[in-house]
Amino acid sequence: MSWATCDRGHAHWGRRGAAGLLLAEGGRVLLQLRARWAHQGGTWSIPGGARERGESWVQAALREAGEELGVASHDVEVRGSSTASCGGWTYETVLAVPTGRLELSDLSESDGHAWVPASEVEDLPLHPSFRQAWSAPGSALAEFVAAS
Repeated sequence: MSWATCDRGHAHWGRRGAAGLLLAEGGRVLLQLRARWAHQGGTWSIPGGARERGESWVQAALREAGEELGVASHDVEVRGSSTASCGGWTYETVLAVPTGRLELSDLSESDGHAWVPASEVEDLPLHPSFRQAWSAPGSALAEFVAAS
């Protein structure tokens, strides 16, 4: 994968865009502490990354969640998504719920994970783009978690 420059001149990870998996249950969201060596390391976000050739947004989000936290695609139910665009570049947040107990592990790009109540998310040192998406007025992300 490589960086892409959108029409506004901003650098984004993933020439084909990127996707992440937002898992919610009982008013909590599964967040990942990004590994110190990764871009924006030491911040909290959802597992995600660049979309590969031929992948759908959902496939990319599920693959990344598997690579980073060991989330198995058959252990989640996708309920929708939320799209953020910047100058022709797209990040798709796939909204899902677990179908049972998840067996999670901190794998590549992850220094930790936690189920965080929606009311406490903004208290964490969040990845800047995740903070923007979470804190936006009428955020589909925060609303999805609150309703879970």
